[in-house]
Amino acid sequence: MKLVRVDGLLSHLDELIASCCLTGDFHPEPAVQHMSGSLGYVTLSEENPYTSDVQQMEELFALAGQTDDLPQLTGKPRHIKDEELERVHQAAARLHDLSAEREQLQADKQDLQESLSKYSHFKGLDVPLDQILNCQYIKIRFGFLPRASYARMMVAYAENPHVLFVTCGEEPAGYWGLYFTPRETADEIDGIFSTLFFERLYLPKATGTAGEIVQELEAQLAGLDQKMDALRQKFTDYWGQEKAPLIEIYQQLKWHQNVFDMRHYAAFRDNYFFFVGWVPADKSEEFAKKARAIPKMRITVSDPGEVDTSQPPTKLKNSWFARPFEMFVDMYGLPSYGEMDITGFVAITFTLLFGIMFGDLGQGAVLAIGGAILWKWKKIALARLIVPCGISSMVFGFLFGSVFGFEEALGPIYHALGWSSKPISWWPGAPHSVLDTAAINPILVCAIFIGVAMVFLAMFLNMYSAARKHHWGEVLFSNNGLVGVIVYAGGVSFVSNFMGGPTFMPNSLAFVLMGCGLVLLFFKEILIGLVDHHPNWKPESWADYCMQNIFELLEYVLSYFSNTVSFLRVGAFVFVHAAMMMAIFSLAGDPPNMIVVVIGNALIIALEGLLSGIQGLRLEFYEMFSRCYEGGGHPFRGVDLTSKK
Repeated sequence: MKLVRVDGLLSHLDELIASCCLTGDFHPEPAVQHMSGSLGYVTLSEENPYTSDVQQMEELFALAGQTDDLPQLTGKPRHIKDEELERVHQAAARLHDLSAEREQLQADKQDLQESLSKYSHFKGLDVPLDQILNCQYIKIRFGFLPRASYARMMVAYAENPHVLFVTCGEEPAGYWGLYFTPRETADEIDGIFSTLFFERLYLPKATGTAGEIVQELEAQLAGLDQKMDALRQKFTDYWGQEKAPLIEIYQQLKWHQNVFDMRHYAAFRDNYFFFVGWVPADKSEEFAKKARAIPKMRITVSDPGEVDTSQPPTKLKNSWFARPFEMFVDMYGLPSYGEMDITGFVAITFTLLFGIMFGDLGQGAVLAIGGAILWKWKKIALARLIVPCGISSMVFGFLFGSVFGFEEALGPIYHALGWSSKPISWWPGAPHSVLDTAAINPILVCAIFIGVAMVFLAMFLNMYSAARKHHWGEVLFSNNGLVGVIVYAGGVSFVSNFMGGPTFMPNSLAFVLMGCGLVLLFFKEILIGLVDHHPNWKPESWADYCMQNIFELLEYVLSYFSNTVSFLRVGAFVFVHAAMMMAIFSLAGDPPNMIVVVIGNALIIALEGLLSGIQGLRLEFYEMFSRCYEGGGHPFRGVDLTSKK
């Protein structure tokens, strides 16, 4: 990265932004942070004149149902004419009118549908409703009476001449109808029907029988549908005519809005501005050349080491294989500028760990194909990452001899390759399956040694990262440096000898290495301070220093042990996967019910695939990242208005 500082006439600021800062290679910084306040420069704070027009156009596109992301500027930026803005205002007014008319028709239609629904319940009543409702001495109540209440009414109130319910329609739950009551007994009869859970329905005023009213409402609804179709066609025709020019105007407005927003990073005084930002080193000369082509511009290009006002942003560059795993690194924290990017390390180790824990040729193929489809179709970032993990599962599934849990399905392929059996059973006395008793210890021991290798690799990466920064004290005396490697190697050798495993060195040598290494780790702050010339390398209190470092030594030893043992989960998940498949086949019976097998495989792919991913990520973050990676960087955010979507 290079820090570029540009100053010139304020009238040329827009030209600088448009010509140099919109290709995605310029990360703007607040200019006032890079200059002394005594110079009198202040932040250029202005109201963006394009914002209101952009918002109006986005509302307009929403009215038109243009919900997809609009493309960025495809032509050359230009000045926006007053006639174009007037066209926008006219189109917005026209579309708002059409939209308001559509909403009114929809409201009218909803009212008619509600009325139709109410009157439809009483089509069996062949009497003009207006005559019934205008009775002088009788009150009428329309509504719904539950079936159980109707039966209770016929028994309990059979002798009451005023309790009379006329049914007009029937449903499984009860009856639609009405009851009559003299006005002087209305309160009493209403109370009776209330205890019968009568649900009253209020009918809007209308003339004629219920059937005639329903026919009239249906005719009105048909007329409304025709009006809505005509309005919809009018809307479509008008939008089809205006869409292309309006999108072109919107693109120009959006471009100018984004350019104007970048002015807020500038500082100004009188008629002069000051503009600052980070540019990739290989783009700095091109930036400077474009800026110098603008009259009266002064450009200064500085290396990161010459800048103490801000930290350079981080721009990751990885291969196609490692790029999907950048999301894990970003999740933990981007590397600070100059720190080693461990995305490639994560890509390789996570893929291998996932494949070992989820080794099945068929299920891995489902993950890989499903991830590829989701990435191509929905552009889901996680789906892109699943593809290499699925391929790794396929590879280890081939080694384990498992296809959707069928342990013998690959036998013909092994024989065709000239192999006597699956690779996991090649050595003498090797188990035939991972669930064999003889497989438990070898797999767990293998998982431990995978952990040992990963911890060693993380410490070597830490040494390499410290060497790049010329922190030689960290390289030599850190608990994750050369001394840490010596202590860990001695501990691994001693534990391996004690457990009857491979012998790497005599126990006496292992004790010497551990003892000397622990002594050096006890004084590591002093040694690192002396080598790297730290100003405050000498402890203020030796008593506090000794007490603190005794506990730190204990923490180092425990972390070496816990980080290594944590990799037992890799072997454990090998057993879990095989055991879950055995449970599925036990449920499927003999011969296996393929429906049970398919459903069981689907559950295992979803559940165990998720768990393997979580455990692999945990091993990355807690067992390896903590030894070789700090993070703390912030992303490079270049404004790009030139790429086409």
